[in-house]
Amino acid sequence: MRVAAVILAAGESRRFGPENKLLADVGGLPLVRRVADAVTEGDISEVVVVTGYEAGAVEKALHELPVKFRYNANWERGMGTSIAAGVSAVGVDVDGAFIIPGDMALLASNILRKLVDAFEEDNGASIVVPITARGEQRNPVLWPRMYFPQLAALDGTEGAKKLLAEFAASCRRVTIGDDLLFADVDTPEDLSAARVRIVADQR
Repeated sequence: MRVAAVILAAGESRRFGPENKLLADVGGLPLVRRVADAVTEGDISEVVVVTGYEAGAVEKALHELPVKFRYNANWERGMGTSIAAGVSAVGVDVDGAFIIPGDMALLASNILRKLVDAFEEDNGASIVVPITARGEQRNPVLWPRMYFPQLAALDGTEGAKKLLAEFAASCRRVTIGDDLLFADVDTPEDLSAARVRIVADQR
């Protein structure tokens, strides 16, 4: 099955401070580049990167990668607008799409492959949701095409959690043992923790 990925890279990351966290160095690469590398190494047919704040710098960080960019002119209104912009830019021939925050520093391609496997086992009919060993929902979620209209209608600061609750009966939950793989970077402390983990994994 053909699976796309929408990487959300439009926000200003105000909680992080004056620096754009997506451009911060993590293991020798900009954070958003590390995420995009993991995505393009997975079983992904198409990658859409939604830009907004400092769009030019984000595009430069991803040069030469097989991705296409969608500028969200309404990025200041919140994540919902970026999800809507990204899903609207996905090709008509894909069966589903991941929604991936651009700050998941430890995202690994093998995790995406595991989620795609579950999607294919259900013939693309289930919303595939990664969960921790404690049953907590995490990103990235893989959405079947049938839900694209609802995703494309999102607006403001609200993400897709409300939709997950609405369509809970259609969710397939896949347990991923290592909770740290889902960590996002919201603060400088989060960035430091990600750097430490990456160094440890490289030993």
